[in-house]
Amino acid sequence: MKQSIPPDLIVSVSGIRGIIGESLTPAVASAFAAAFGTWAGGGKIVVSRDSRPSGDMLRHAVIAGLVSTGCSVIDIGIAPTPTCGIAVQHLKAAGCIQISASHNPAPWNGLKMFGPEGGVLTAAAGAEVRGMFESGDAKSAAWNALGTVTVPPDVLHVHVERVCEQAGVAALHSMAYRVFVDGNGGAGGPLAMTLLQELGCEVIDHACAADGQFVHEAEPIPAHLENVGPLVARSEAAIGFALDPDADRLVLMDETGACVSEELTLALAVKYRLSQKPGPVVINMSTSRVIEDLARAAGTICIRTAVGEANVVAGMREYNAVIGGEGNGGVIDPRVGWIRDPFIGMALILHLMAESRMKLSELVASLPPYAMLKTKCPVAREKLSAAFKTLEKRWPDAMVNWLDGLRLDWKDRWVHVRSSNTEPIVRVIAEAPTIEEAQALCDQATECLR
Repeated sequence: MKQSIPPDLIVSVSGIRGIIGESLTPAVASAFAAAFGTWAGGGKIVVSRDSRPSGDMLRHAVIAGLVSTGCSVIDIGIAPTPTCGIAVQHLKAAGCIQISASHNPAPWNGLKMFGPEGGVLTAAAGAEVRGMFESGDAKSAAWNALGTVTVPPDVLHVHVERVCEQAGVAALHSMAYRVFVDGNGGAGGPLAMTLLQELGCEVIDHACAADGQFVHEAEPIPAHLENVGPLVARSEAAIGFALDPDADRLVLMDETGACVSEELTLALAVKYRLSQKPGPVVINMSTSRVIEDLARAAGTICIRTAVGEANVVAGMREYNAVIGGEGNGGVIDPRVGWIRDPFIGMALILHLMAESRMKLSELVASLPPYAMLKTKCPVAREKLSAAFKTLEKRWPDAMVNWLDGLRLDWKDRWVHVRSSNTEPIVRVIAEAPTIEEAQALCDQATECLR
């Protein structure tokens, strides 16, 4: 039966996202899970969730939808999003539904889909699930063909082992770094503490219980970490790590407590990985040009894709990339999994500090200097096409790229305007030599959108 989809529910090729009790209800979650189960053909499906209190309610709805199609559900409980991808591979499942709204505020939640290789669904596969959800063409298994629910042994240790296999554990043990971790009540705090202790670090934890009690805004960006940074300096830690609720983004704080731009998490991880093994790097259209500079210095190529984890992963596969990711603090290392993983990011950056014998603040200062500004504004989707044409005419000297919205490039700066996949807004992102120049680009682009 065709679904009556709430108008404020965000439906994309990667899943759904909405406000609990308004656009995202148990009925919607169950119907979406049934569509995914139908697409998966009734195989084994991993179900997981981040620590938001609404996740347990949605878990019941998701399991009901999957079981109704004949899927066998493997319930791994509260786990970081990258652990879900590893669980799919480890348990030989046909896919996974992670119940999470990522960086959205506490009233939100959502469902995110993974395919059999442990990465988020491709755009084509996601579109198939979306079509089944919107049309209501989900399968209904007979009474004697319904699925089952099982709980496997703990899979978090598998994730820790995978990261440790790629980390020089002995070298990090010799450094005995004191490390601060802000889990913000999300799913990643316990795993971060376990991993860092395995790497020989002394861990100072802050809100690392996976209880869903956010102590600051969910998105880990410098503006939301102003009260956390001073704790890093006070604890005399060498570095501070901050996670988002489902733990697929990583933001850094240096030894002075200064919050580092989320764009530089990937840059530092790339810098170390390319020192190990030069090779192609893949990033999205909105990620800092610092990555391009680092790749060029290492004698390799940097490829840009449309925004979205699935698009970056597809590019990484196509070019056999050694590392990739997104400028929101998302590091993707294919040796561990095809998904943004802050835990391998932690290991890579600690290694960079150890081998360079430099403080984090010194490493940040050594990167190519750019200033980036990320803004957003409400624009009706039907007006975007005309607005893009106005933008193109505004800067006739720019190099134009239509791969994902509109990106305009110059020798030392760029601006990217695109509709968000996760919020009902348009994102305007600019990077330039100074913050004033980036601000000017954002202001002028926003004026063209009005």
